[in-house]
Amino acid sequence: MRALTIRLPALAAVLLCGVTLSAHSGLFEDEEARRAILDLRQRLDAVEKSDSQLRNSLLELQNQIEQMRQELAQSRGSNEQLLREVSEMQQRQRDVQTGLDERLRKFEPARVSVDGVEFLAEPAEKKDFDAAMDVFRSGKFDQAQLALTNFMQRYPKSGYAPSVLFWLGNAEYANKDYKNALAHFRQMLNASPNHTRAPEAMLAVSNVQLELKDVKGARKTLQDLIAAFPNTDTANAAKERLGKLK
Repeated sequence: MRALTIRLPALAAVLLCGVTLSAHSGLFEDEEARRAILDLRQRLDAVEKSDSQLRNSLLELQNQIEQMRQELAQSRGSNEQLLREVSEMQQRQRDVQTGLDERLRKFEPARVSVDGVEFLAEPAEKKDFDAAMDVFRSGKFDQAQLALTNFMQRYPKSGYAPSVLFWLGNAEYANKDYKNALAHFRQMLNASPNHTRAPEAMLAVSNVQLELKDVKGARKTLQDLIAAFPNTDTANAAKERLGKLK
């Protein structure tokens, strides 16, 4: 009995020691678990923070890309507008240049052909000649004589001169101004003996001479006409008139 009493405290001490060790072991395991949980939470927080930063970076990059797209679209629109403006300016420049060229051409000499003769004539010169001839064709020979005389005074060296002298002589002949008609026909023949109107001018000279009662002179003019221009209709007309004079 005594022996049993002695063993009970010892057993209790052993049991108490076992319980204490078991308690310490449990506390150690709980602390490790807590640290593991805290570490996991920190890692999760870090991952979440990293994901948030990544999402922000991606969003910022997307915004930058969209801004660049808008700027590019604006740039393209600006370029297209600029191209349109340049094209319009070029067209206006061409229009201005065309208008300027047209205005300049009004003051520049132009090549004309009258009675088979080509030459350069000033715009005003051509206008005055055409106006004088319009008066002649209207049958207003007194006005035509004045207009053609003024033309010769204004343009004494004009390429129109031979034709003007010819028509001036005809206007004067129609007005019975025979002396001036004769003078202008001869002036035309002396200046341009091979002019296409020369045969007609010689025939007109003979007509004037007949009006002035210069039959001998008229006969001589008709003979010269036939000799100078033998194969022309005017020469044939001269032969008929010459025959009548005999």
